[in-house]
Amino acid sequence: MLALIAGTGDLPVALQSRLHGPHLVCAMAGFTPSIPVDLTFRIEHLGSFIAALKARGVTQVCMAGAVRRPPVDPSQIDGPTAPLVPQIQKALTSGDDGALRAIIAIFEAAEIKILAAHEIAPGLLPDPGVLTLMQPPLAVAEAAPKGDASLADMGVKDAGQACIVTAEEVILREDANGTDAMIARYKGSDPTTFMMKGPKPNQDLRADMPVIGLSTAQNIIAAGLAGIVVEAGGVMVMDQAEVTALFNTHQKFLWVRPRGGA
Repeated sequence: MLALIAGTGDLPVALQSRLHGPHLVCAMAGFTPSIPVDLTFRIEHLGSFIAALKARGVTQVCMAGAVRRPPVDPSQIDGPTAPLVPQIQKALTSGDDGALRAIIAIFEAAEIKILAAHEIAPGLLPDPGVLTLMQPPLAVAEAAPKGDASLADMGVKDAGQACIVTAEEVILREDANGTDAMIARYKGSDPTTFMMKGPKPNQDLRADMPVIGLSTAQNIIAAGLAGIVVEAGGVMVMDQAEVTALFNTHQKFLWVRPRGGA
């Protein structure tokens, strides 16, 4: 059986709609997903939570949706979780990718396989190419390598998965406030300025694969950006048909581009 550990946002909803067999929906205390939850757990009870999953026959886990690092109350750590404290501490003091790798390792040590969201819903990964009627201008194609370099540098620092690029330079980078907050900071008017989004180099894509959807598309349009370049095989697109139609209406482009490629 599969357990979907759901955070906030639209991704858990999309995944549950594609799960046809028995499954559990779980959530960390303090995070309320948009789907009914069967089991809530605290990070201080992670060991007990894993034991409860195994007792219910769970052999696979998919982590999807947004969460932030929870505060930890050492007095609440229970017996089954105590042996995991060094790994939990490592997770809570690492960057996002390091934290997820540490949590994945805990589940794998308990012989629970981690499934990626795109393994459940492969249709969320768009095919490479330009998906819109609007083609990216030549200036975008020429500037995209600057975005590649910026995303790679951000990834090494575990500092975000998106940036805003002009023909000359990268002018904004995503921070802990997320992609939409970065777009809101853009105040330019250059009609060739665009956004790029992609995973960190060597990122474990079983958790925290970048996602865009209608809200991101709406914000790109409102900000006056020319469109978005997403990395092929590394960014999921929610509501792809609606996003494409919206971009077509507003003459924006959506380019699914291989990293470093055309």
